[in-house]
Amino acid sequence: MKDKIKKIIEKAIKDQQIFMGSPASHSFSIGVSDDKTHGDYSTNIALILAKPDKSQGHFDGPAIISPKASLGGKSAREIAELIKSKIKLDIFSKIEIADPGFINFFISEKYLQERLKVILKEKNKFGNSKIGKNQKINIEFISANPTGPLTLGNGRGGFGGDVLANVLGKAGYKVSREYYINDTGAQIKKLGHSVIGDEEAVYKGNYIDKLRKELLGRQTSQLSAEKIGQKAAKIILGEMIKPSVKKMGIKFDKWFSETTLYKDKEVDKAIDELKKKGFTYESEGALWFKSKDLGDDKDRVLIREDGVKTYFSSDIAYLKNKFERGFGKLIIFLGADHYGYVARLKAACHALSFNKDNIDMIVLQLVKLFENGKEVRMSKRTGIYVTIDELIGEVGLDVARFFFLQRSLNTHFNFDMNIAKEKSDENPVFKIQYAYARIHSIILKSKIKNIKPKNLELLEETSELDLIKQIIRLPEIIEDTAKDYQLQRLPSYAIGLAESFHKFYEKCKVITEDKKLTDARLSLVLATKIVLENILELMGISAPKEMKRNEIKK
Repeated sequence: MKDKIKKIIEKAIKDQQIFMGSPASHSFSIGVSDDKTHGDYSTNIALILAKPDKSQGHFDGPAIISPKASLGGKSAREIAELIKSKIKLDIFSKIEIADPGFINFFISEKYLQERLKVILKEKNKFGNSKIGKNQKINIEFISANPTGPLTLGNGRGGFGGDVLANVLGKAGYKVSREYYINDTGAQIKKLGHSVIGDEEAVYKGNYIDKLRKELLGRQTSQLSAEKIGQKAAKIILGEMIKPSVKKMGIKFDKWFSETTLYKDKEVDKAIDELKKKGFTYESEGALWFKSKDLGDDKDRVLIREDGVKTYFSSDIAYLKNKFERGFGKLIIFLGADHYGYVARLKAACHALSFNKDNIDMIVLQLVKLFENGKEVRMSKRTGIYVTIDELIGEVGLDVARFFFLQRSLNTHFNFDMNIAKEKSDENPVFKIQYAYARIHSIILKSKIKNIKPKNLELLEETSELDLIKQIIRLPEIIEDTAKDYQLQRLPSYAIGLAESFHKFYEKCKVITEDKKLTDARLSLVLATKIVLENILELMGISAPKEMKRNEIKK
């Protein structure tokens, strides 16, 4: 809907000859109004057009003809009126101007009723978009070192990456989920020392004790710490990490081993390419990458003075490998302590002659666990941690997924165990699932197997129209999220949808003696069911067909 309104506004501006150039190049916002007295959607375009850029002598925002030539120094409200005069009502019941110059749009009942037909026709395909144009996207997420079990912190990247892949797939991209296994290098050697239990040990915990009993014996007594670490990493990956990933409801298309980059000489080839292009130099016995010249804050070491290649060398080779597999876009989830990788990977991308704009990095912020008002501290190295398995065991997969998705990935997040365990309105997951269970119950009670859209013009109650306005927003939720990766938009939308349905349920009796009205409301209920199923599926959350009354406290 927002995209449709934007195009209508752009055409109106063009008809008024307010700007020169392509309408598509101009940026302004279309917002969903919280207060319906101000319309269903609102735009700030007139405010942008009325705001001059004093340094340039032009307006800030779109490329506009000088004020004297086109707007004559008009106020934002006057500009809004000019734009409004060129917009036909069509899909709107009315258009209003609000101070200081916002244009508010009220969607017509007829248009809302027509959109219901579209939902009932498209069913689970409703919300599908073609903006991805079948472009191949690689999303690499979790990629935790195989030195211990997946913890609470890995849940954020795990669920976030999986749901983003779902959204991008719905938006028309061809998505591949990938886990990068760091199975060589210093951390593997440290794992080996930890299993041995010598003075260089860094990892602790019950899992290390079990590995020690399993690996240390006559056959391994002569092995180096690195070899023992490799054996331990293989066990951790197969017996801890992969089962946890399955429990999280995630299925990776590819598990990529860092070791293969060395076996296939891809690290050497990547370094050689950088050398040939003049992006390296030697200093103090080490080989350096000229990343500072390409936007990084400093140059980076590729090969240390002892001849050992750095992790960054592997990262460059892996970057090259993914682009050469035909991916048009790479999305990489990074931990909070890896923010510095953004500039250096962009630099490597450019040096390898790939478009650096085709790589997006999402830097995850820290997650803190709270229970009974106190923080539960975690550390793999001290052996004090909460695994993702334990969390799912405590609160369930649905709740774990939803809670991690509720906050933007680039903000700090406090996971409150007490609320997560609640089976009441305090916990939004239950409110959403209860809405779905109610819908299923209504459809069963109706005894109608094939509900066809009938008598939709009878849907004119405020709660009915508000519910329609919610369910038709799914396509814009999908497209907006595919563009900016703000996944918190999904749970927020699901909460709003559930609340709208519960209000409709309380205000409007669905099955009545009025057969025509019953048919109309059943159509609305079924359309809501379709959209609710779609949004829950995108988040990887189940849609229970029934919930006992005592399962959710009001």
